Amino acid sequence: MDKNEAQQEIESLRSRIRRHDYFYYVLAKPEISDYEYDMLMKRLETLESKYPELITSDSPTQRVSGEPTKIFQVVRHRKPMMSLSNTYNEEEIRDFDRRVRSLLQENESYEYVCELKIDGLAISLLYENALLSRAATRGDGEQGDDVTKNVKTIKSIPLKLNTGSSDLQNLEVRGEIYLHRSDLVSLNIEREKNGEIPFANPRNAAAGSLKLQDPRQVAKRSLRMFCYWIELLQENPAFKTHSEGLQTMQKLLFPVNPNFKKCDHIDEVINYWKKWQSKRHSVPYDIDGIVVKINRYDQQSRLGSTAKSPRWSIAFKFETEQTETVLREIIWQVGRTGVVTPVAVLDPVQLMGSTVSRATLHNVEELQRLDVRIGDHVILEKGGDVIPKIVRVVSEKRPAGTSPYIPPAFCPVCGSTLVREPGEVALRCENVACPEQVARRIAHFASRRAMDIEGLGEKVTELLLENDLIRDYGDLYFLENEKVAQLERMGEKSAANLLDSISKSKKNTLTKVIFALGIPFVGEGAARLLADRFRSLNALMNTTINDIDEIEGIGEKTAQSVMDFFQNTDNIKVIDKLKRGGVNLEEQKPLSAKEKGNLSGKTFVFTGSLEQFSRDEASKLVRERGGKITGNVSANTDYVVSGAKTGSKYQKALKLGIKILTEAQFLKILED
Repeated sequence: MDKNEAQQEIESLRSRIRRHDYFYYVLAKPEISDYEYDMLMKRLETLESKYPELITSDSPTQRVSGEPTKIFQVVRHRKPMMSLSNTYNEEEIRDFDRRVRSLLQENESYEYVCELKIDGLAISLLYENALLSRAATRGDGEQGDDVTKNVKTIKSIPLKLNTGSSDLQNLEVRGEIYLHRSDLVSLNIEREKNGEIPFANPRNAAAGSLKLQDPRQVAKRSLRMFCYWIELLQENPAFKTHSEGLQTMQKLLFPVNPNFKKCDHIDEVINYWKKWQSKRHSVPYDIDGIVVKINRYDQQSRLGSTAKSPRWSIAFKFETEQTETVLREIIWQVGRTGVVTPVAVLDPVQLMGSTVSRATLHNVEELQRLDVRIGDHVILEKGGDVIPKIVRVVSEKRPAGTSPYIPPAFCPVCGSTLVREPGEVALRCENVACPEQVARRIAHFASRRAMDIEGLGEKVTELLLENDLIRDYGDLYFLENEKVAQLERMGEKSAANLLDSISKSKKNTLTKVIFALGIPFVGEGAARLLADRFRSLNALMNTTINDIDEIEGIGEKTAQSVMDFFQNTDNIKVIDKLKRGGVNLEEQKPLSAKEKGNLSGKTFVFTGSLEQFSRDEASKLVRERGGKITGNVSANTDYVVSGAKTGSKYQKALKLGIKILTEAQFLKILED
């Protein structure tokens, strides 16, 4: 056999193996025996061994290859991987449907696609020239870990796309990596034999497996994937609906859960939810609800997103499972914002695959509503299938002689008097120097999604605080190597590594800094919006609540929280330390030529329905020319673009004397 003949047979073998992988790992309908499959693979390995120059990265023999990864590179997603809002009952899902209807045009028809919500780990797959080029975890939504080598070991994921179309060569697919329950049992048996702690549930096992450093170990874990999203890396998509996207992925041999369903109205959605709630254990993997999506992409685009979640999709969670146990004690924890939260200490009990010994009681009001007492038998469930909580007391089993539980009057950590403001349910310790608050604020500041200070864990933070080397996170940037090295269990090398990581954090983006400050209600999405709008911490500190409230995706409650934070003198003192410590407090990304365009500094508000653009398309055109988009009309608004069926924004613009543009006038401004 010459080289050309070998190459032809190699290509034929690869194509046949990919087909059998799909039938075995995706459809669970193998067409050949394991022995016949092994012979195909062995023949391919023999030919590639004889002609190593013919080995390609997409060959089935290359799924497990390369040296172990010492550290996972952080990569930025093409588009943010947003999280979904949750709903738990029929009333809430009908509210979602009403919101969708109100945001679309009057009498406009729409339909939903419902899919099973797989309890796993979100992943993004990037294909270039039909080859898998990158796989990344969701991470913080903006960026995640490059786990390409590990994902290649999952045989249900194609390394090369099964397409002859040039339009389907470059694309991104997103989905959920998961584990069958039976595979978890086998894995835990093996872990216990090796003296390792068993995984609590399939989701934890999938997440832990994907972050192993050696792909050879990942290959042993039987990971699988279901794909739920596809986008072509080109201007004109080949399909116009989500259901067409799912069907396209199936044609490309991606593993798509076959139980998706198009629903013409919300009643069909609810029936689908009820059906799968009763059948949730009939599938071999964990599902915790369904995902409901508007089917048409143009409608998805018009509905848009908040800072955290799309408005066109929602997770409709199943009613959670419950179990009974005994409450032995109530302890109180102090958070970084001073809120003191009751936590129930319970007799350990199994619930949805994990052992639970503590449960949140939320706040004083919930504690009193439940009338929970020490020694009570209580019904426990996992809120959203994640956080254990007590839902009711088994009153007929209450021990004799118990009395209502009285909340504490003083902080369990610093002894300060606890305060409960009128109209609030939160009990607060207002001592900003309370050790527990300080420790938690520092932990948040140093966390990976914030300033990402490696080596500053709970124990090290305690050491620094106990030895009076720091009093807040601003002091981190004035630590001295010699003093840190003298701390117990530190040493010169650990101290040097810690200070090096602190020094590196000075170069973080403004988004990370704003998130790290720990402003109540400001998550990563809101931090990004604030950084994009104000471009420096100084500008944000000196703005008005109206300027913040105008930002699309920032609510009134968040805006007020930001203002309150920067009016606190203790916070200003800490920020001053960050300035003196050399922390970057400005947006590092320079304005592009487009951002300096003809609409630079101009603020637009859209109202009503446009004929030639979706709302997102029009907003993009404004931003490309340097303009800003806000959701509310104010004195700072330059233009209100008015389409058909305008509302209160139009009336407010008239009242304030804001210039109102027709769609034709808006186009003229864009052209000029």
